[in-house]
Amino acid sequence: MNPTALVDDAALVQAYLTHVRVEKRLAERTVALYTMDLEKLVANAQAAGLPLRSVQSPNIRRWVAQMHSCGRSARGIALILSGWRGLYVWLGRQGLMDHNPVQGVRAPKAGKPLPKALGVDEAVQLAAYEHEADHPMLEARDRCITELLYGCGLRIGELVGLDVVAGAQARGWIDAEAGEAHVLGKGAKRRSVPVGRAALDALAEWVAARSAWPQDDPALFISARGQRLTSQHIRVRLKRRSLLAGLATPVHPHMLRHSYASHVLQSSGDLRAVQELLGHTSISTTQVYTRLDFQHLAQVYDAAHPRAQARGGSPAEPATVAPDDVPPFSPTPLRR
Repeated sequence: MNPTALVDDAALVQAYLTHVRVEKRLAERTVALYTMDLEKLVANAQAAGLPLRSVQSPNIRRWVAQMHSCGRSARGIALILSGWRGLYVWLGRQGLMDHNPVQGVRAPKAGKPLPKALGVDEAVQLAAYEHEADHPMLEARDRCITELLYGCGLRIGELVGLDVVAGAQARGWIDAEAGEAHVLGKGAKRRSVPVGRAALDALAEWVAARSAWPQDDPALFISARGQRLTSQHIRVRLKRRSLLAGLATPVHPHMLRHSYASHVLQSSGDLRAVQELLGHTSISTTQVYTRLDFQHLAQVYDAAHPRAQARGGSPAEPATVAPDDVPPFSPTPLRR
């Protein structure tokens, strides 16, 4: 393969990543995932002796088959194809490609798993948990993080972007007096969501404690060195908190967002309101929570209804009546 083509491919990929980071304003984690996926694409093309612009659909299908045979999940392959497809769409718009080799190539079919959500009792248990062995400031910070993730349904990137006070450069902040969180969501879209009393109480406790740490960074959530917490730091702390609180499943930030949406929908039944609260552009994205809601209702039915077992497994036993309880038969004469 021509070494110049490798340089060109690397330059094309870097230009595209700059495009999605600067112009499309995708989250840093998304850009990092795109980077890994496109590195895989370049490696495959290199192994086949092809520059990226010479790749054809049969090449893409062969690489998909290889990933599938190596155990890559259908969802993982679909995400990789999405990243590859985006690159070729962009190359076409730049006049560098006259076809998209990923167009029409699909990942293997897979069932759509429901998002993992906590039960109401589990979510409350996690939010109310106190780890006495922790430093009081760490405990106050972690409790506030948990309350905001569950109480407002924030994405991890929205939480990390919160500043202590509103400002021209702030990506997000919380207006405690109004009880509202103002965040910058996907696609650089701003939205406001209500903040409940429990979250506001946790916020007040953390803000008061935060003043003891360095104040150089305007971030709401900082480390002991005064630096804005990263998404990974919060994931680690939340997982630790969930295990210490005795939950059966380690909790990640998006699980609390799913729990928030599911619990609001269970109580209100208002799908449009949940869509607005989550900041979803399309109602179809929010509709997954109707499946969670039905799952919850089905569990209640199975546990409570005397005929529930008839839905699956062994049929429910018919009610038995003792002979002494059978009323005597006394026909009533028909009236003409």
